[in-house]
Amino acid sequence: MYADYQQMAEEVRTAQRHLAEIRATAESDDGLVSATVGSSGELTELQLDPRIYHTPDSARLSRAITETIRQAAEDAHRQAFTILARHLPADASPEQADLRFDPLLTALDREVEGGQPR
Repeated sequence: MYADYQQMAEEVRTAQRHLAEIRATAESDDGLVSATVGSSGELTELQLDPRIYHTPDSARLSRAITETIRQAAEDAHRQAFTILARHLPADASPEQADLRFDPLLTALDREVEGGQPR
């Protein structure tokens, strides 16, 4: 059982390293906004083209920023899902998986059912 734990712990550490490397960047449709996020969708970089000042529309700019960050976060989530997919149920999908808890809950379910962790 200790060997199973060690194997699972090493897989988790490897996944953590890969997740920490995720960077996803999206650009607004008009090319004026670029956002980069990390694995959990946290904003790491925001670039605004100086042309945003040609048409001072703060509501439009805020929508563009929000949408661009959302797109980048979705991409980061898909990348994280790919890394963690082997620790999720076979029917898991990127749209429905809670990557913070689903891998742990899946492993716990296997233990309770008497199965071995992957």
